[in-house]
Order: sequence, then C-alpha cells, then structure tokens
Amino acid sequence: MQTTMVRALERLDTFRGESGLATWLHRILHNAFVDHVRRTREAPAEDVWEMVEGRWRDDAYTLDPATVAARASTVQDLRDALLRLPMMYRSAVVLHDMEGLTVPQIARVQEIGLSAAKQRLHRGRIMLVSALASGAERRAATRGVPMNCWDARTQVSDYLDDELGDRDRQLLEQHLEHCPTCPPLYSALVASRDAVTRLRDADTVIPRSLADRLERLRQESRRPKEDAPPPAPRVI
Repeated sequence: MQTTMVRALERLDTFRGESGLATWLHRILHNAFVDHVRRTREAPAEDVWEMVEGRWRDDAYTLDPATVAARASTVQDLRDALLRLPMMYRSAVVLHDMEGLTVPQIARVQEIGLSAAKQRLHRGRIMLVSALASGAERRAATRGVPMNCWDARTQVSDYLDDELGDRDRQLLEQHLEHCPTCPPLYSALVASRDAVTRLRDADTVIPRSLADRLERLRQESRRPKEDAPPPAPRVI
C-alpha cells in the first residue's frame, strides 16, 4: 500500500480522468504486486491452472461443499487458500469479489482484454475452491507445528536481529524445525541479508584509532597558539 501511494504521488500528473480514481489506484497497486511476485519467482500460473483444470475435467472429481464452506468462513483458512492462487488469478478474484470492481474495470487495472479478464476471474474462482478443499491436506502437514506460519514469518526479522525473547525464540525455532513451508523462506532471508551485508565497502570505514587521531588534530587546530607572532598592523 505504501508503494502504491508513493507511485501515485509521483505520477499524479499522468492521471487523465479516463477511468475512476479508484481504478487508477488499483492499476498501480496491481503493477506493484506484479513486480513483487516476479521478484519472488512464483510458480508459473499456467502450470498451476493445468493441474487444477485436469481435476475439474474429470467427471468423477468432486469435493465436500461443507468442508469448503467451513474453511471459507474462517479468515485464516481463506487467506491461506488465496495465497496459494497464482497472482493473476488471485488478483482478479480479490478485485471483483472483495473490492467490488466490475470485469471491465479489472481489465483496465490488469491492462488486458475483457475476455481475458473474464477468464482469469473464472479460473481464479475454480482454483480457490480447489485450494479450500485441499486445506485438510495442508492442515495435516502442519499438525503439531507450534505457531501458525504468518505469526512465525512476522517474527523472523526480529529473530535474525536477536531481538526476540527466550520463549518467542524457542517457539519460532520449533516452528522452523517442523513446518514444511517456512524453512526455505527463512533460508532465503538469511542469504539475502548476508548478500547485502557483503556489499559493505570496508575501505570507507575509518578505523577507530585513525578517527581519534583526526579528532585530536582538529581540536589542536582550533586551539590558540601562544608563540604565534602578533598580527601585522594595518596600513591606512
């Protein structure tokens, strides 16, 4: 959201009123989200869709609607399912079903044709149902793992900086030991932090001894000298 507002303020002169202000802001938000997903190298959307479509094409495939409805009514389970949708389909579902945008507005936000926007919404809803239905499998994989993934991931930065209390540190370490999805994310955070740290140019860091010497010289230069000759008289 912060990135969206910064970009909007920087590009305010490009808003021509051809669409509503909300649509324009949603387009900026969508593009910022696309940039973020590309950096995190999300799994190709078409690969995920082909897998889900294969199930739905099977006449014998079905699911328990009560399970889907129950998980959809739980905010944590619903968010978990949404996060497993590829970005382009997740965005269409959120913009339409949560934000109330029409399909033509979604097409303008995502800068695609009307038929493509309809297809993304259709596929996104199918993927969401399948993700909700398979929630039991994911729950089984994380059964007995301390903390939920979101709480663990919000504390990883403090953990890296050694700012967690003993109990929180212990819970997070237990989570990372047993969770099937969080350890790779933690490893990536450690690797990226270490890589940034290595960018530090040691030559630009003045040693403490040299800094102290320079400070003494600076102070001595300000001190009046007793043996200095008197100033020359001014000639009028």
